Amino acid sequence: MPESLVTDIAGSIVYLQYVGRKDMTGDDFGDAFARAVNGVHLSSPVGIADVVLDKMAWSMKTVKSNAPFSMKRVRLISGRCSPDYSYGINNPHEDLDKTGRAVLNIWNERVNIAQDYYNPVRTAVLIRDAELSQFVIFEEENHRFVANNYRWEVNKNGNLIGIDKETGEHCFTWQPHGSQFTIITKVPDAALRFEVKHPPIINQKEVLDSLKFDSSWVHFVK
Repeated sequence: MPESLVTDIAGSIVYLQYVGRKDMTGDDFGDAFARAVNGVHLSSPVGIADVVLDKMAWSMKTVKSNAPFSMKRVRLISGRCSPDYSYGINNPHEDLDKTGRAVLNIWNERVNIAQDYYNPVRTAVLIRDAELSQFVIFEEENHRFVANNYRWEVNKNGNLIGIDKETGEHCFTWQPHGSQFTIITKVPDAALRFEVKHPPIINQKEVLDSLKFDSSWVHFVK
């Protein structure tokens, strides 16, 4: 990712801080990224595409961490996958591999839909600290997963976790309650790490004075 693009995104972060925002959402990141690439942040995204530019598309993800610079892996919430609705699986714990395969198939179909409209389809990830001071940003290809490469277990919370058969790494989490699907991805060595200087926060009284705000702005409806 070019440093000039990241500098533009940092400018949007500084603006949020200036107007008194204490945190930023995925939509904030989508807006900032879209402005930086001169793209469009979709209000009704097709598939998993959030920001588009011509035939390119990105899925936008934000993660909060106490120590962004030392993060090696991040959990990306990737929407809801409901195998009961799509595959008629009423008891997800009855056959873990069947449920896990269905969850991955739902994800893969979302990728297919996105790629029907856009190519390439990528994920842009922003890791931030609680103070909006330290950040890590990177992109990765948004791809389908081969279900046969993973086995599924149940953790202590009753959630299904997908394990890479070859490496033994935890790659996915699926929550039966709410059907939330999480992809665990590695933070690449090439990810850009940066810090942002905090601006002085805009003073509310100064803004209202500059607007000449007074009681005439308020109309009480009876």
